Amino acid sequence: MRNLRLHGLCIFLLWMWASVSYAQNAVEALRLWPSPSNTRVVLDLTEAPEYSYFTLSNPDRLVIDLKNTSASVDLTAQKKSSPLVKKVRYSTPKNDSSVRVVLELTKKLTTEIFALPPTAPYKNRLVIDLTDGSAASSAQQPVMTTANSTRDRDIIIAIDAGHGGEDPGSIGPKRTYEKNITLSVSKKLAKLIDDEPGLRAVMTRTGDYYISPNQRPEIARKSKADLLISIHADAFTTPQPSGASVWVLSMGRANSELGRWMERTERHSELLGGAAEVIQDTVSERYLAQALLDMSMDHSLTTSYDISRNVITELKQVTKLHKKQPQAASLAVLTSPDIPSILVEVGFISNPTEEKNLNWAKHRQRLANSVFKALKQYFKRLPPDGTLWANNAQNEKRTHRVRSGESLSLLAQRYNVRIRDIKEANNLRTDTVRIGQVLTIPST
Repeated sequence: MRNLRLHGLCIFLLWMWASVSYAQNAVEALRLWPSPSNTRVVLDLTEAPEYSYFTLSNPDRLVIDLKNTSASVDLTAQKKSSPLVKKVRYSTPKNDSSVRVVLELTKKLTTEIFALPPTAPYKNRLVIDLTDGSAASSAQQPVMTTANSTRDRDIIIAIDAGHGGEDPGSIGPKRTYEKNITLSVSKKLAKLIDDEPGLRAVMTRTGDYYISPNQRPEIARKSKADLLISIHADAFTTPQPSGASVWVLSMGRANSELGRWMERTERHSELLGGAAEVIQDTVSERYLAQALLDMSMDHSLTTSYDISRNVITELKQVTKLHKKQPQAASLAVLTSPDIPSILVEVGFISNPTEEKNLNWAKHRQRLANSVFKALKQYFKRLPPDGTLWANNAQNEKRTHRVRSGESLSLLAQRYNVRIRDIKEANNLRTDTVRIGQVLTIPST
């Protein structure tokens, strides 16, 4: 009798275990993040998903099967719309322990599906990235100056609002999302730039959607940007750290990026321009590309550092500084060898006081104003060739006050003029300059 009871208990426990494991996962929420060229669909789950998928046509659909999963949310209740997704619904599953999710699409799309582990404020996720190839090729194409107008163009500044969509960035004590702060500051900065004759802003994202860090400098390159500035808000595990900081690319990452570009021979023409049509020898092209990359990266790093110092000078007028000098780091958004790039941390969102300030529109405007002032000062002093500001500068007398650590060779490189020309313009007999000395900079 005792054995019989033990046997019955074992069967009962096995049945209970089977009931629990029958559908150990559950769909808890559905979220859509539409962008100009793609849509990200996210399923929030209680556990890591086991999934498979296939596509159907006439009409176009994406079908996803989730193993050992139950449905606890109404997918049709999703209110955010997407130009690529007509509807998300359930369909008849493979078996009683699974869930089948169907995405009704507006056209045939490129699909990428992957799982993400829990990251605050989200749990386990299944991410479906849907991309319209035809839209992706044109969505980020800016309105450029006509081909026969090579002079008096605008100085183009690419503004990158950090994070976005499924990636909230850091989250403050009062649940402030970094992605919202960065987008707000970026939009305010873009307006200031667009309101200034001779300047034009291009934003990597204009809404709440995700763009990969590697794609952001590509958008800047397609826009033929003269500068990429990425806006972020810092965070730490404790609430004490505070203040703004500015970051540039580290030399170690810069060298690795040069090597990566050299291995991608199809990208040489992007830097060689029309010369690529003349140079037929692959070896010669590689040597020329290497020389151009070295010069381009050197100019990019020098310019980035100079601009970052300007930004720090202006930021300290409106907020506390966390670092008083530009910091170097290995950041993907800064890796373009041909575009000067800086990253601005506007404050610590993990600090309660700074979180409150960042939620204040007037403070965000002050931050945007200070960054704009720094950029304007730099480009007034050193406008890129072929721009309206460069043309105006040729008709004006340019001067430079020598700072600590500067030399004639450094100034010649910075202003793209010869040392001999600087000496002649200032009646200098030697290469020695003094701190505080005001030099006339001849036109290029």
